[in-house]
Amino acid sequence: QVQLVESGGGLVQPGGSLRLSCAASGIGFSFYTMGWYRQAPGKQRELVALISSSMDTIYADSMKGRFTISRDNGKSTLHLQMNSLKAEDTAVYYCSAEYVHKYWGQGTQVTVSS
Repeated sequence: QVQLVESGGGLVQPGGSLRLSCAASGIGFSFYTMGWYRQAPGKQRELVALISSSMDTIYADSMKGRFTISRDNGKSTLHLQMNSLKAEDTAVYYCSAEYVHKYWGQGTQVTVSS
């Protein structure tokens, strides 16, 4: 059974930082392209960042320079370091794992507000 469990979300002030984690089980983690997506109220889910099995990374333009995706294959864990957070970063953040099939976590809420 595949499980992706996100953690680390919460309430943070503008300009602050958060580190999200996604613990994966039931998959050959090191073979998967892992990703973070987000969905704000009333908007479509959008890509935040991807990291391939060979550690290549892709970021959405609005996240470049502020967010860093990383993975620990030994611990089957994905991370997203988010710095200089803005109110528009408020969303539910989802972890994804894709190889042949694509799996999703349940999401973690990030709220950026003063």
